[in-house]
Amino acid sequence: MAFIFKEVQHRTVAPVIIDEDKCIADKGCTVCVDVCPMDLLAIDPTTQKAFMQFDECWYCMPCEKDCPTDAVKVNIPYLLKYLIWNTQHETK
Repeated sequence: MAFIFKEVQHRTVAPVIIDEDKCIADKGCTVCVDVCPMDLLAIDPTTQKAFMQFDECWYCMPCEKDCPTDAVKVNIPYLLKYLIWNTQHETK
């Protein structure tokens, strides 16, 4: 079951965090929303800032990498980070 925005907001660590001070969605930017293959991000009609509307992130990172102001941060779980690091540093 997907979480609604308010539930995700109150979690200890949400997978995708948007720094509203850096977010320029109110100026027309929708890069993070456009690149998310899971359609997890949206623009809040009240604040005109991006937010994570569903908690089903695949940690694929284009939202963080493509954000022009570095407003998006993807929190990759520790075990997944460990697996990625080991895969990248395997000796062949």
